[in-house]
Amino acid sequence: MSLLDLAPVVPVVVIEDAATAVPLARALVAGGLPVIEVTLRTAAALESIARIADEVPDAVIGAGTVRTPADISASVKAGARFLVSPGTTPALADALTGAGVPFLPGAATASEAMALAERGIGELKFFPAEAAGGLPYLKSLAGPLPDVRFCPTGGIKPATAPDYLALPNVGCVGGTWLTPADALATGDWARVEKLAAEAAALRPR
Repeated sequence: MSLLDLAPVVPVVVIEDAATAVPLARALVAGGLPVIEVTLRTAAALESIARIADEVPDAVIGAGTVRTPADISASVKAGARFLVSPGTTPALADALTGAGVPFLPGAATASEAMALAERGIGELKFFPAEAAGGLPYLKSLAGPLPDVRFCPTGGIKPATAPDYLALPNVGCVGGTWLTPADALATGDWARVEKLAAEAAALRPR
């Protein structure tokens, strides 16, 4: 099954302390969001991915902010089951294609989406979603690029997520609101689970 069809929202998580990774992932899964993207923005990211892969079997754990072939190999070695990039160079596209796991390469323009579609890659991350044109832009791409589907990420909120999900070329959205920094700092996993449950219940308007 496509990554885009596993859940309406993919939590995009920045983990500063690997000790929080497992309880965080368990809370998200319990709330109904099994697909989790841990961004490679912190020193704890790879260890966090490894811990989740080892201890939370119901989680589909992936690595985000993948920018280089070295990121790809390190993420897969840690246990990442999918990869997400903020943008896509030709060299990164080559490396992602050979990674052996599903991936969502980043695209923000029609030309970038077309270049990836020429490679046979039809499922993309649209980033930064709001800054790059948001709902109107994605809606305008559906006509000329009917065979391309997106996971828009960047600036999306619970109030706007249903509008994105209603677009024919959107399979899911990425969200950072599910793991507030203060909840992670205090270990408020009940709050994370509640936010996940609310996100899992989102439906297109």
